[in-house]
Order: sequence, then C-alpha cells, then structure tokens
Amino acid sequence: MLTSKQRAKLRGLANPMETILQVGKGGINDALIKQVNDALTARELIKMRVLETSPESLREISEKLAEATASEVVQTIGTRFVLYRRNSKKPVIELD
Repeated sequence: MLTSKQRAKLRGLANPMETILQVGKGGINDALIKQVNDALTARELIKMRVLETSPESLREISEKLAEATASEVVQTIGTRFVLYRRNSKKPVIELD
C-alpha cells in the first residue's frame, strides 16, 4: 500500500511520461495482462490509456489490471491511469 507521499512522488514521475499501452474495445485479455506485466517489470511505473470504445470504465479497468498484475493504481485522470509495481530484483524508483 502506497502512502500519500509516495503516491505524490510517483504522480510527479509519471506526469512527463508517454502513454505506452491502450485498452480498447477488446477490453482486458491475457495478451494485455502479459504486456502490462512485462512493462511493469522493466519500468516499474507505466501510464496507460482507455479508449472510448472500451467496454468498461477507466476506474474498473485500472483496478482489474492492478489486481491481475499485483500492482497499484497511482492515479486515474481523464482517460489515462498510472500503475506502479516495485521490481524486487532491480528497483529503479526509490520511495522513502
């Protein structure tokens, strides 16, 4: 569980990041979960986008993906959301 200070730091780091994955009309599937897992392992912090054609809302998708990938939702805003999962072997982001 992230504290408010940790969440604020992660939001600041995610702000300039580009969106790397999108959820569209296919919704959440095994291929998307694998891509998100791989991206979280490599980067720890990723920004994603939910398209208008998606069958579920932004919040539903972000929570389901976080649960499926053992990560945490840092922020949901507009059509984008940010996920964080610490890499236990090679941590990139240091949280206090």
